[in-house]
Amino acid sequence: MTGKPFYTLDDFDFRDKRVLLRVDINSPIDPITHDILDDTRMRAIIPSIESLEGSKLIILAHQSKPGKSDFTTLRKHAKKLSEVLDRRVKYIDSLFDNKALAAIKDMRSGDILLLENTRFYSEDVALKNKSLEIQANSHLVTRLSSVVDYYVCDAFAAAHRSQPTLVGFAEKLPAIAGRLMESELVTLSSLLTKDGSLTAILGGAKVEDSIEVLEFMLEKGMLAEALTGGVVGNIFIKAQGHELGTPNEAFMEKEVPNYAKLVEQAKRLLEKYPEKILVPNDLSLYDNDGERTGIPVDMLPTEFPIYDIGLETTVEYIHRISHAKRMVLNGPMGVFELEDFEFGTKQVLKAMTDAEGFSVVGGGHTAAAVEKFGLKEEMDHVSTGGGALINYLTGKELPVVEALKRSKVRCEAGE
Repeated sequence: MTGKPFYTLDDFDFRDKRVLLRVDINSPIDPITHDILDDTRMRAIIPSIESLEGSKLIILAHQSKPGKSDFTTLRKHAKKLSEVLDRRVKYIDSLFDNKALAAIKDMRSGDILLLENTRFYSEDVALKNKSLEIQANSHLVTRLSSVVDYYVCDAFAAAHRSQPTLVGFAEKLPAIAGRLMESELVTLSSLLTKDGSLTAILGGAKVEDSIEVLEFMLEKGMLAEALTGGVVGNIFIKAQGHELGTPNEAFMEKEVPNYAKLVEQAKRLLEKYPEKILVPNDLSLYDNDGERTGIPVDMLPTEFPIYDIGLETTVEYIHRISHAKRMVLNGPMGVFELEDFEFGTKQVLKAMTDAEGFSVVGGGHTAAAVEKFGLKEEMDHVSTGGGALINYLTGKELPVVEALKRSKVRCEAGE
């Protein structure tokens, strides 16, 4: 057995066994054709599927939520997954009824079966955050657990959620972390040390998450420093006493929940940790001609929207990153989707790949930026988690991880 607090795929022989593999392959979908637009999450689970070679593999997954345009069957997921794996993945438009159970019982070693979207059945949505006993005794979990031998969870991106298909099976079966889950947990745990050597680079528009991460890490003595950019950086500029200008204030009021409260929170952090938090000292604006115009922060307010950190700030951040021992970045420095405003984000990410320190990036927009600039392979770790990553970095328990730990304790006690 490995020395980890949860089982891994190295702890068991799965050959000829029925294995239920819960993954997160929730993918961007064309709302008209329902074609899958990106297979990144499918490629991320390949190592687990390869490790389960010779088993009878049943895959459990969700796609979107009821009422959304991309809430659809997993038929095309099975087709795309077959292409990614270069192996047949059989799809069945059923989840746990007699048709599904019969298909599972008829499997041969080496077969892969993808069941229907878990969220087509109300229990997986309605029992969210209910007691573990209620989730474990749901019809969905009870029936499927009766025909499989092991439960493997590789859905790190959903690890912050407590739902029957994520935590319920761990109460009834030996529960094991997949390769992706194991890699995420081992890598991210190395960031949460209290030696003050971590550089956090916080951008994007999810300000509440970033400030929560920042406050937690500062209070726990984890950070060497924090570099801010994007909307997060603008919040701290505002907290310094600068007015941002009409278009930027309007954006903040509309798009940033609890805007005024977050500015006050940022102000307190700047007062308490003035040497630890770096705030942009110049910015790039989207002017009347739709072009990039730079101004120092001292020239605020502005009539133009702020779209990126400025040149001086970028150069300073590159210098800081080059000396960092360990780095985690969550959120871009600006509107990197526009070529004229990709500079800050691109150069900061490039600096991370050039630095000798250990680099981790995460979050949906961040992952997209890393892909756009062709830097994915040069990063030490690109996390698949958004909400799960934020929860982990703020020291919160992840329900799925706790379920995996409980399962190991229970199994080793012979229960």
